[in-house]
Parts: sequence; C-alpha cells; structure tokens
Amino acid sequence: MRGFVMGRTVLPFSKVLEQEIQEWRKFRRGLRKEDQQFLDRLFEEARLHVQAGVYASRPWPFETILVSILLEHEKALVELRSKLRTLEERERSADPNDENPLSS
Repeated sequence: MRGFVMGRTVLPFSKVLEQEIQEWRKFRRGLRKEDQQFLDRLFEEARLHVQAGVYASRPWPFETILVSILLEHEKALVELRSKLRTLEERERSADPNDENPLSS
C-alpha cells in the first residue's frame, strides 16, 4: 500500500495510568510508610475514572489523573459537609437555647 501512513498507536488509558504509577515509584520509595499508603490511595482514586480518561484523550494524561483524584476528593468533601451540617442541626435541635453549639 503505497502512500499509506500508519498513525501512532495510542495506549489504553489503563496502561497509561499504570505507566504513570510506575514513573512515581522512586518518589513513593522516598516517602514515609504511612505516606506511601496515601499515595497509593490517590492512584486508586484515579483508577475509578479510567473510562473517563479514555474519553478525555488529553495530551498530558497526568492532568486526567489529577482531575480524577480531585473529583473523588470533592465528592468526599461534599459528603463530609453534609454529615457535619446534619450533626450541627441535631445539636441545635437538642438545645434550642444554645445559639452556636460548636463555639463552646
């Protein structure tokens, strides 16, 4: 086939993610044990959004990884805020004379 040019093979995002994790191995080894676990958890959060990474097809895959991690953190923050609000409302309803139960 004359004149046919093959395009560059694009790795599946799951492979790109695994490569990125491998590239961070030295950094991980430099961390304290407890921090290594946190780094591992961050990459686990990124794995939750592999399909979105496929659709994103960004030139810098690490951007997609970071946004995936931020998305999971945002979900956790919203959940914690909701739980805190519920606790505050329970406190207020338990003692209607106390205007701000958390200030004591």
